[in-house]
Order: sequence, then C-alpha cells, then structure tokens
Amino acid sequence: MNLESVRLFVLAAERLNISEAGRRLGLAPAVASTRLAKLEKSLGADLLHRSTRKVSLSTEGAEFLPFARELLAQEKAARTALGLETPEASGTLRFTAPSSFTQMYIAPLLKGFMAAHPKIRLDLQLSDNMYGLIDGSFDLALRNAALADSSLKARKLADDIRILCASPAYLERHGVPRDPGELHRHQLIGFRNQTARRLKAADGRTGLFDPQSADCRLVLNDGLSQKIATVEGAGISMNSIWSVHKELEAGALRRVLPDFVLDDQTALWLVYPKSNVLTAKVRVFMDFLLEEVGKPLAREQEFLGNTK
Repeated sequence: MNLESVRLFVLAAERLNISEAGRRLGLAPAVASTRLAKLEKSLGADLLHRSTRKVSLSTEGAEFLPFARELLAQEKAARTALGLETPEASGTLRFTAPSSFTQMYIAPLLKGFMAAHPKIRLDLQLSDNMYGLIDGSFDLALRNAALADSSLKARKLADDIRILCASPAYLERHGVPRDPGELHRHQLIGFRNQTARRLKAADGRTGLFDPQSADCRLVLNDGLSQKIATVEGAGISMNSIWSVHKELEAGALRRVLPDFVLDDQTALWLVYPKSNVLTAKVRVFMDFLLEEVGKPLAREQEFLGNTK
C-alpha cells in the first residue's frame, strides 16, 4: 500500500475536496484523482463518493479512515526513531471530553497552549457521552469513570471525589439527614438508570445513595443540569468536588453527610488507544493538562475533601 496515497486519502476525507488535498501535496487534480482510484482498486473498495458537486465518505471510507491515520502515525514515529524527522508537535489533535469539565478547567487555558504550540490545531468534541476513541478517530479522551477497557492506555489526571450536596434552602425545608439511612425520606436527584452507589466514611461506616428507592422525582442525564437544579433547591444530588467547589465556597450548596464520599475507583483519566503511537502533539497536550489542570485540581480536591 502506497503511504503517499493513504496520506492523500486522509486529507481528502478531512476536507471532502480531492483537488485541495492534492494541492497540499503538490499534485495536480487529475493526478490526485488517479492516485485515489489506484488506492481504492488495491483495497477493493470505494473510499469516497464523487459527484460533480461534492465529495463524501463512503461507509468503507469511514471505516478505513482511523486505520489510515494510524498508518501515517506509525510512519512518522518510525522516521522520528531513525532521526529522519524532527519530532515537533504539529498537526490536528482530536480530543473528546465532558463538556462541563472542559468549560470549567480546560477551555480557559487553551489560548496559552495554542500560543506555546503554534503548529497544533485543536479539534475538541465536548459531550457527557463517551465516544469510542478508534471509531471517532480521536487522539485522546478525558474520561471520568473507572477505567475498565483493556484496549486503552491511560494516565490519571486527578482523583474524582464525589460527595452529596443540597442547597441551604432545601435543608431548611426538609431537614438535614444525619445518617445514610435517612436519605430514602428525601428528594434525591438521579441519573436515568442509576444504580445504588455505596458511600463510605473514614471511620468505616457505610451507606447507600439510591435515588431509585427514594423519592426521586427528578431524573437528569447531565451533571451540570443536576448541579443547577440542586442549587435551586430541587433535592440532594451526588456531585464531583471539581464541579461544585465554587458553590460550596460561596455557600450556595452545603455538603450532606460530610463524613461520607462515594466509594468507588472513579477518577479523571487521559486515555488513548494502545495501538496508537504517542505522537509529539498528544504528548505535549497530555503534559500540559497534567501540569496546568491535574496538579491544581488535586490540591483543590484534597483541601475541599477534608472540609466538612
């Protein structure tokens, strides 16, 4: 398989323009079309749909695209190892992360990162849904969950300590639970299909946060919306400390059962496929997030986690 033809395909797929992709590689439009046709013939599949008005990816092309990018990444890594290419951080970096966390902690820092690395183009997909890294052709993802997928490599950004919160107004109206066993009498805010979550205290006491067995009249699938509803007095919800620290400091929220935290292995992870070479652009972005986000966040959570 000709890697220059693969490079041409990736550029054409990203821009949906064969002529423009060819120009970036110094090829005339007719030559670019011929090379792509030869690549398709060698693979036995039409990678691009062409018409007089537009170009689009075929189903086979969409399936081949992440593998094509991987071939190019492997080639670059091999050239770097042989000293044939300067490992300068450059190119498009596709990153997916939860939207609320990114808005609070990453987006304000992006200007500084881009100024330090002018040859990197960032393409961020922000959602609380977890996109597949390989299927979505992502270079890197931020996940706030227990890491179970054996096909991924990961570095921990920070712990994800989760606590129970309510507004002062709610607690004044409904009372302050003194033990996890009292939670079933309160209005709990939950996620759809949420299972019971185990709570633990430093002295060994345990309990459950189980909206399904309590008065759960409000179900939301978005963490930021849960926090807003909690601030407005809708009930008691479980939140990551990183999400509610400003409201706790301002008094808009109060910790409920402050001796207890969620008992699981949830953390904030930077993950990438095992098959991927850790390219310069991914490495510098990971290092940036670990230094500028991870370290301050760890100090903040340690302080607030000990605050009752």
